Amino acid sequence: MTQNRLSISDPIRTNDILRKYKLRAKKSLGQNFLTSEKVLDDIVDASQLKQDEIAIEIGPGIGALTEKLAQVAEKVFSFEIDESLMPILADTLSDYDNIEVFNQDILKVDLDQFVKDHGIEGKTIKVVANLPYYITTPIMLNLINSDYPFQSLVLMMQKEVAERITATPGHRQYGSLTIGVQTLMETEIARIVGKNSFVPRPKVDSAVVVLKRLDKPYQGINDPKFFNTVIRSSFAQKRKSLTNNLLNWLGKTDESRENIKAVFEKCDIADNARAEQLPIEKFTKLANELQQLVSK
Repeated sequence: MTQNRLSISDPIRTNDILRKYKLRAKKSLGQNFLTSEKVLDDIVDASQLKQDEIAIEIGPGIGALTEKLAQVAEKVFSFEIDESLMPILADTLSDYDNIEVFNQDILKVDLDQFVKDHGIEGKTIKVVANLPYYITTPIMLNLINSDYPFQSLVLMMQKEVAERITATPGHRQYGSLTIGVQTLMETEIARIVGKNSFVPRPKVDSAVVVLKRLDKPYQGINDPKFFNTVIRSSFAQKRKSLTNNLLNWLGKTDESRENIKAVFEKCDIADNARAEQLPIEKFTKLANELQQLVSK
């Protein structure tokens, strides 16, 4: 591995690569190339990758983050959906023998099977990625809910989405996505990344989020599937009260209204409460109590 070239993320080298291959970022794929070495170093630091650990990357672009990961991890497996970038990555990453790039859509990859096929079962595997804005949430949820329990995810995403998944009760961004993620993962924003760190420059700021798997996911929840249905129903119309949202789900009958009132009393929830006010612990109790009613 030679070290006599500028980093891929160096603006001079990035622009050289773009000129050499007459490369333009594809808006349809949400491509923005990161050109800040400090941001890349912070992403790698946030991952806490070690030399005997595996990194899975999504959307390498021209390889700026991939290169940084390869310098600290035992192996990097990178997934790129844009076939036209494959020869470019073969060139930019030619100095490294511990990188494999796959021309695949990560949403169509059976990650549990992938881990088995590549003989990395039992290894500590961490996902590190600069996600395209337009498909951030599906990719993140796919990773969180995959059969393979990744130890951690370090994801760069649109700042607004980062605020939603790290929100606390009462915050305007607190919602069903917040709870869907926080019942499985501990979440933290590692840093904010300004628009000027990218080529081309996006319209909004980004954030690096660290997600670490909880030791006991769905703590206290009797039925995760039913719990998730309750959460979706509770936040169906944010301007409505929790009672009205649940009535829309259960049916606007006198019986449903009385049942909801009784459950609220058991859970110490105010009649006029809104979903965004309730912590996950209250939703857990609410879902468990509602399930008993529905199953009668």
